Amino acid sequence: MSVPLIDVQNLNIQFHTGEGLITAVDDVSFRLNPGEILGIVGESGSGKSVTAKALMQLNAGNAVIGEKTKLLLHHQGAQIDIAKLRKPKELLIARGGAISMIFQEPMASFAPAITIGAQMVEQLRIHAKMTKAEAKAISIDMLNRVGISEAPKRFDQYAFELSGGMRQRAMIAMALSTNPALLIADEPTTALDVTIQAQVIDLMKDLVRDFGMAIIFITHDLGVIAQTADRVAVMYLGRIVETGPVRDVIRNPQHPYTIGLLNALPKLDNLDAPLTPVPGDIPSPLERPLGCVFNTRCPQVIAGRCEGNVPQLHNLTDDHAVACFAKEPVPA
Repeated sequence: MSVPLIDVQNLNIQFHTGEGLITAVDDVSFRLNPGEILGIVGESGSGKSVTAKALMQLNAGNAVIGEKTKLLLHHQGAQIDIAKLRKPKELLIARGGAISMIFQEPMASFAPAITIGAQMVEQLRIHAKMTKAEAKAISIDMLNRVGISEAPKRFDQYAFELSGGMRQRAMIAMALSTNPALLIADEPTTALDVTIQAQVIDLMKDLVRDFGMAIIFITHDLGVIAQTADRVAVMYLGRIVETGPVRDVIRNPQHPYTIGLLNALPKLDNLDAPLTPVPGDIPSPLERPLGCVFNTRCPQVIAGRCEGNVPQLHNLTDDHAVACFAKEPVPA
C-alpha cells in the first residue's frame, strides 16, 4: 500500500462554550493520496470546515482535540503528526508550507489596506529564504498561471479593486505560491456565479494535473463534487456517514442522508419535478442525538436500535463504505 499524503485517524474535536463542552467532530478517519481530490460534503454544521481546519490547527483556541487523534502528514520523506505541533515555527509546515487553504470569501483572506502583491511576497519570504525581487517574480508568475490578465498590474492592486472571480483566482495564486502538497478549498465557489464557478473548478483540476498536489474540496453541493472530486466523504453532525469513489456514491448512494441530499438537487431532465428536501433540520451540537446522529431525520430508522447505538463505517465494496444499520449485511 502506498504511503498517503494525509492520514487522519480518530479525529475528535470538542469546543468549550458557555453552555458546556460540545462535540463538533466525532471519530473521523480518512486518507488522502498525492494528486487526489477528496470532496467533503454536508449541510452547514456537519463539521466539514472544522475537520479541514484541524489539518492546519486553525480552529479556535477553545477547541480540544482528542487524545487518540493523529493527523499524519507524509511530506518529503518525513512523517509529521500535526496534532502534536505547538510552536509557531513548527506550525509553518501546516500553515502555508505543505498545506495551504483558500476560503469562500477572498476578502476575508486579503488585508484591505495592503496590496495583493505585498501580501504574496510577505508569505513567500516567511516560508522560504528569498529576496523581495525573487518573491515578486514568483508571485506574478503564479498570478499569470491562474489566468489573471495583466498580472504585473494586478500585483500592485488592492483586493477591493478586483472582481469576485479575479479575487478568488488571486487567493488561489497566493495559496499556491509556496508550492503546497495539499490545498484545502473551503466552499471556494459558493459566492460565485455559475460561469466563474465553472472556471474555478476547471482551474483546480488543472492545478492537480500541473502541480500534482492533493485537494480537499469542502462544499454543501453534491453537484460541484460530481464535477470535481475523485472520492467523496459525506458528513453529518460531525461524523462521516458514507464515503467512496464519487461516481459510486452518486450513482448508488446507500446512506439515507446521501440519498436525501441527492433528491434535493434539481433534475434537469424533469424541471417540473418538485425538490425533495431532507426532512427536519440538523440538530444543534448542544442537542446531539444519542445513537446514530441521523436518527431524528431518517426515513429508514430501525426502532430500538438506531436511537441507542452508533453505526460504524463498514465496506459495501473495497472502497465504498457506509455507516448505517439498515445497510449492514444480513448474517448467513
